[in-house]
Amino acid sequence: MTQEEYNEYCGGLPSTTHVVQWGGAHVWKVGGKVFAIAGWGEGEDLAVTFKVSDIAFEILQDLPGLRPAPYLASRGFKWIQNYQPSGLSDDDLRDFISKSHELVAAGLTKKLQRELGFLDRL
Repeated sequence: MTQEEYNEYCGGLPSTTHVVQWGGAHVWKVGGKVFAIAGWGEGEDLAVTFKVSDIAFEILQDLPGLRPAPYLASRGFKWIQNYQPSGLSDDDLRDFISKSHELVAAGLTKKLQRELGFLDRL
């Protein structure tokens, strides 16, 4: 997945905002909370970081091209980074980004979920 494809996909999810921060990382948020981060991994490959469920974290953390997300996972958060081409396929990465978006949206206050139109979707 290219950075352009990543940004286009994340921008198509409901109620998202985009900022470039943390040394040029493309950060996508829902309700002001981060659900995906993309920056440069090893070499010129795009590294994409996303939130996962507890069970997905246990499964994904040991797969080739994936690792617990630097900084986030060390603080006890269940985030995975796809940092090498040997990791997820583009379709699987899109699925995990969507799920991350859902997980983060589900953690927002009910008031904010209502304002953003998520109560019907979650």
